[in-house]
Amino acid sequence: MLTLQPQDAALNCQADSWQDALDQAAASLHRAGLVEASYRDALHAREAQGSTFLGSGIAIPHGTPESREQIHRTGVRLLQFPQGVTWHDGNRVYLLVTIAAASDEHLDVLRRLTHVLDDESVAERLANADTAEAMVALLAKPRLKARLDAGTLCLGFPARDRFELALAAAARLRQAECVDARFVAAITEQEPIPLGQGLWLVSAAAGVSQPALALATPERSFTGPKGVVNGVFCVAAQGDVHRELLERLADLLDSGEGEALVDADADHVLARLSGESSHAETARVTLLNAHGLHARPAKLLVQAAREQSVPVRVRLMEGAAETVSAASLTKVIGLGARRGQTLIFSAEGGGEGKSAQAALAAMVAAVKGGLGESVRPLADAAGASHVSRRDAVGEATGEIPGTAAPEPIADDTALPATAASPGLAIAPVFVMRAPSFDYPERARDLAPEKQGGAERQRERLRASLVEARDQLRALIGTAKGGDVAEILSMHAEMLDDPELHEAAFEGMRDGMSAEAAWWQAIDTAARAQEVLADRLLAERAADLRDVGRRVLGVLCGVELPTPPAHPYVLVTDDIGPSDVARLDTAQVRGLLTARGGATSHSAILARALGIPAVVGAGERVLTLADGDELILDGDLGRVIVRPSRERRDRAELRLKELERLRREAHGRRFEEGRTADGKRIEVAANLGNTAHAEDAVEHGAEGVGLLRTEFLFMAHPEAPDLETQIGEYRRAFDALGGRPLVARTLDVGGDKPLPYWPVAAEDNPFLGLRGIRLALTRPDVLETQLRALLTAAGDRPLRIMFPMVKDVDEYRQARAIVDRLQQEIGASDVQVGVMIEIPSAALLAPSLAAEVDFFSIGTNDLTQYTLAIDRGHPELSSQADGLHPAVLRLIRMTVDAAHAEGKWVGVCGELGSDAAAVPVLVGLGVDELSVSVRQVPMVKARLRGITEESARLHAETALAQATSQAVRDALEAL
Repeated sequence: MLTLQPQDAALNCQADSWQDALDQAAASLHRAGLVEASYRDALHAREAQGSTFLGSGIAIPHGTPESREQIHRTGVRLLQFPQGVTWHDGNRVYLLVTIAAASDEHLDVLRRLTHVLDDESVAERLANADTAEAMVALLAKPRLKARLDAGTLCLGFPARDRFELALAAAARLRQAECVDARFVAAITEQEPIPLGQGLWLVSAAAGVSQPALALATPERSFTGPKGVVNGVFCVAAQGDVHRELLERLADLLDSGEGEALVDADADHVLARLSGESSHAETARVTLLNAHGLHARPAKLLVQAAREQSVPVRVRLMEGAAETVSAASLTKVIGLGARRGQTLIFSAEGGGEGKSAQAALAAMVAAVKGGLGESVRPLADAAGASHVSRRDAVGEATGEIPGTAAPEPIADDTALPATAASPGLAIAPVFVMRAPSFDYPERARDLAPEKQGGAERQRERLRASLVEARDQLRALIGTAKGGDVAEILSMHAEMLDDPELHEAAFEGMRDGMSAEAAWWQAIDTAARAQEVLADRLLAERAADLRDVGRRVLGVLCGVELPTPPAHPYVLVTDDIGPSDVARLDTAQVRGLLTARGGATSHSAILARALGIPAVVGAGERVLTLADGDELILDGDLGRVIVRPSRERRDRAELRLKELERLRREAHGRRFEEGRTADGKRIEVAANLGNTAHAEDAVEHGAEGVGLLRTEFLFMAHPEAPDLETQIGEYRRAFDALGGRPLVARTLDVGGDKPLPYWPVAAEDNPFLGLRGIRLALTRPDVLETQLRALLTAAGDRPLRIMFPMVKDVDEYRQARAIVDRLQQEIGASDVQVGVMIEIPSAALLAPSLAAEVDFFSIGTNDLTQYTLAIDRGHPELSSQADGLHPAVLRLIRMTVDAAHAEGKWVGVCGELGSDAAAVPVLVGLGVDELSVSVRQVPMVKARLRGITEESARLHAETALAQATSQAVRDALEAL
């Protein structure tokens, strides 16, 4: 979270005008390295749109949305003007809170300002503060509020007397972490005080960490020895913070509505205790603004409220039960409303409530209109449960009926997304839009030559399946890259799925056309996969739909779109593998998708084919027109739409330099991996198939640092026998010509299931039975694989690696099998190690290092497990950065432990080919980098550009930072 520090504040500033003050603010941001110098113009442009004066002598100047590209990182600077500056709207400003907002981290700072605006004395002290520490302290101490929300209510409790209700309310406060056991003990000793209307009160101050108000109501009203019991309020008191809640409770009793609480639900209780009148009209609306109710939309909301003929109040359904005036800017900002939360407006007055209704309609319309900002609707989960035939096809291709068209992208705009495949591309775009399939639901409505009963429709589908299979076989034969062929082979297998056939035939027996029955079967199966907890399986729904569209195209006689003959950047919703297979890689300069994550097949295939790619850029990219020029940066995950001449020239220079470096790297690809001062770093290749081993050697790989052996198990309908496995592994050893092979034993489980090895469904398969855990449940399968590896190796170097090891006990169980087989087989050059991909393994590296022969760090999983971020999450994946200092510290611990025992350490995750990470990893002491085949020459070139000393500097600099972004910023500055 962004925090204010004394160095962020400048005291005793003077300005001749508001323009001068704004220039000083811009200069302060620039000196701090937060923005480019041109950000000054953005601050002035924002003031031209409307004053940023907030109130109580404070203004919050910030840039326009278009200026985000000029921001290096999010930050805030405080400028104090004790003499004051007359702002352009006539207000007097004493403090500028100047914002560079590359993200929404600054919003918490703004929300903390609301307590200043509520207290004139604090604003005055800010203007007169004589130290930066005093100013920051004033801003950092928001007024504490007592808690009252759904988490402090205990409704319908089966109590027999008011004492049990009091205890239930106290227990609820403890569950909400507002109090501890001392508070509960104090409440048990109290006699509830009658408030009238069947309501009672208990309170205590002992053990209170958060002042709060709880309410416990019985299942039904009852009469005890001292009167009717409708509920017991429990107050966690702290100073006078809780008094506001007691005042609202008094207002409720004065209105005579206390008795109604006993049968009320949580929403009704909170409405009454929030200060919302029971006679008021109410209206709800979901907030759609990307950054919630920050200053600008809050101002427009307040203006709308002030224009109404009756007072309007508002509360946040998901927040504290507090209704505030919608005409108060400080109160509205103080709600802290975020995108997706619900605002509840209330108003009363006017003839028969018509004025109130009109006021509420105007407020709802203002929020729905975006409050001066462009907004996008939330996904309608309820509406997605059933989609019509035509909509289902549209949804699968990115054309969602009934939704507003996305906003076009302005010229020379930088659009951030997720980096999927490295490289830079400059070319016109070709937007591949999905074809439209038009067919009737019922067979009787088909064209005469296609009409007929169920058997006729079955024949049509079978013929289309044959043609689609022939198409896929042709594509497999010409596929560029083994990964492409492998995925297309999987598509061909999908066409033979008997369950899909039977589901389609069932629809035909009900009178459906072959087209409608086939798509219904495909869509049903795809939706079943999309709701799985496992992300990888859910993403395979895209493959299923890709297969379905191919057959549907044959049935409907629709040809898929044809790309242009000149170089282009392909823009699409989320490209399917068969689409990639048809691409002419000599013409495709880059790939940009609206959807997809780092593990989607579009990303995997782009990396396999060496095409720069950016994925998950959002629906706006589909508004691009064919021929629009684009700069696509697959390293930074950014695209520039219709770039300016200056920006294009800079990109051209960078592209030429990259091409020169690639040519030079390719020419020296067979040299050993070494730093400029001679430190040896082995550069190996990651392989998903033994067929690629020869290609790895051709690209200069000094061995295989990771062979994903599960490819062999996934390609067979049953577990491959010993001879099959020996043949596959021997193929890799032969191609490597004596270079070492690091083979990861079978890594499957709930996230990557095998059809012949069923695993029970798990809520979180990434934390379940997978990797070595699963393999040890079937030691016969593991033993067969290990026997095959040892036999195939002979006298050639074999490194066996166990995945998902959490501690030394799992390693010992698996190692015992290797040792027993070695007594029989006697392969001459074998080492046995583990993957470090679980934080516990890194933390326990000293105990593991004493027994293993090597470590290989899987930074992909290590990062997601350390940061608790799914690296394929559409919103969080960009934060799953292996350069996060927490991950780097675990890597350092692993390396130090291994080297203390004389063992070597490799890195086989994506981090190994990250240009910024290479010197850091070398500086941390890593001995080997294993990367994708096409990255081998460039990683060797990167090594030649650093020294051991400079690498240590990079590592020390990175470890000293607090966030991954700070790491990247610091490394860029070196």
